[in-house]
Amino acid sequence: MMLAEAAYMTLAITVVGCLIGFGLALVLVYLRQTPGLWALPLRLVCVTYVEFFRRIPFLVIVYLVLFFIQALTPNASLFSIAVIAICLYAIAYTADIIRGGLESVPQTQVEAARAMNLSRFQTTFMIVLPQAWPVIVPPSIAFAVSFIKDTALVSQIGVFELTFRGKELNNQGYSGVLVFGTIALCYFILSFPLTLLGQHLEKRLATPRGQRHSRKLRRP
Repeated sequence: MMLAEAAYMTLAITVVGCLIGFGLALVLVYLRQTPGLWALPLRLVCVTYVEFFRRIPFLVIVYLVLFFIQALTPNASLFSIAVIAICLYAIAYTADIIRGGLESVPQTQVEAARAMNLSRFQTTFMIVLPQAWPVIVPPSIAFAVSFIKDTALVSQIGVFELTFRGKELNNQGYSGVLVFGTIALCYFILSFPLTLLGQHLEKRLATPRGQRHSRKLRRP
């Protein structure tokens, strides 16, 4: 029962943190691509954020968030602190994934949208983003899968996830090999279905594009 609750905590902080981080990363990329000289400071802030947090170890981010949040709100839950830390980290990494996906869409699609008098917001979310999903989704899921393992680091601040529970059981006298072998199996059970989902979505999203490419190759 303890391990089941810890596995639920591990999955919960990963899913909540990565989903919120992905949404905020999408906003950050949209702001980063704002054209015009007036938006230069905004673009610099977005680029600086991504480059800064991509070069800081996740454990350091966890401690920074812990000390900062506790200075403002001493009674903040460790779950909230872990989710905020994951969000900060996920924004930086998924922002580059999203930016690469948006930039993979041919510029002619953007020009056609402008010719139809669509706004930049409409062009991004109605024209560009739907075509960019095949490039964005698979690596985003791969990032979430890898982060299930990285949640072990939040055990350093006392979050009751799998690794923390494993340490507790080991300190209670249970075999370290048995305990952490079970923990390893739990991480596999949590991450493997997401890996299969990512592979399925990659094939499903890539099929229409692949079919169009095949038809072009068959044309005389």
